[in-house]
Amino acid sequence: MNPTFLPRTALITGLIIGALNIVFGGVEYGFANLPIWFYLVQLLLIPAMLVPMFYFPQAAVARDFLRRAAYFAMGWAVPFAIYKFSLDVLSPNFSPAASLLSYLVVIAAFSLIMAAVRKPVK
Repeated sequence: MNPTFLPRTALITGLIIGALNIVFGGVEYGFANLPIWFYLVQLLLIPAMLVPMFYFPQAAVARDFLRRAAYFAMGWAVPFAIYKFSLDVLSPNFSPAASLLSYLVVIAAFSLIMAAVRKPVK
């Protein structure tokens, strides 16, 4: 495997997810109303996308369902936190507890679904 493949993939994926978050935030709250920190926070997605590049290959070979789900959860935890919390905090009705609870539910659901769908080949 090319050693520059994973960082390049993380860079491209981070840029795409960050751009989508800016578009979603702009459509919901208006581009003129987005604070500068919101744009800067999206840059954190670039290094954050290195985390899934580490955990997803481990999840692909984990035979145990819960271990596989845990690897998927750890892989999506950091990028999804940046994506979700940066958009949630823009809302005038922001509730940290509700945001954290929905974050945990989505991470649990995604990891369990991915662990069920992505079983390793026997």
